[in-house]
Amino acid sequence: MTTEPDSRAATNALLDGLRHGRWRPRAWTRFLLDTVRRSIHQARMRPRALGEITLLHLVFAAAGRGKRPVWTMASWVLAATHLGMLEDRRSLGAADIVTLTRANLPAITDGWAVPVVALASDVADGHLARRLGTTSRFGAAADSLADAAFWAWFALRHEPSCRVRIAALAAWVAPVVAVTTASFGRGRMVDAPRPVVVRPAAAMQAVLAARALLRRTRGYRSSR
Repeated sequence: MTTEPDSRAATNALLDGLRHGRWRPRAWTRFLLDTVRRSIHQARMRPRALGEITLLHLVFAAAGRGKRPVWTMASWVLAATHLGMLEDRRSLGAADIVTLTRANLPAITDGWAVPVVALASDVADGHLARRLGTTSRFGAAADSLADAAFWAWFALRHEPSCRVRIAALAAWVAPVVAVTTASFGRGRMVDAPRPVVVRPAAAMQAVLAARALLRRTRGYRSSR
């Protein structure tokens, strides 16, 4: 009886094949086809999780009244094609739902309290995952991508300071690009470094949220 490789081992095998093919068009074609086949296979093995993700994104679309359909669709595609990262689980956990909700906040609402909701959800999903024992590579990856997507969007849309916007992009987008590039170059998944003392992305979350609340307070006082 053969066992299927876990998501990381399977991804490493795909990346290694691409590297050995010297990233030529033929190697990229094989890589993309194998990736699609694996994603479809993993989704078929987890119909409940696929249904949960689909229903969740329909709720997001309805809540946002179709405000950013491309955003919602992109989120669904990313989630649905990475169900293999759930490993031995066949459905989403409460933490995953909170994480995906944070990722879709730009498609749901644009109110002044959005950064506060995002910060609260970032704390809540980690706590729920540890408490309920539902930690997974899917949740970890979704958490990182949700932070990068939401805070990059928030900084570009709401942050008036050009310097702060650049710092925000450096804190979230740059590490994603660097890790992705390194993974393709080495032919295996590369983990992003996690500083113990200072985490730039976490610091930028606090800075952006605090500045947004300060602008809100000043605007409220000036209107009185």
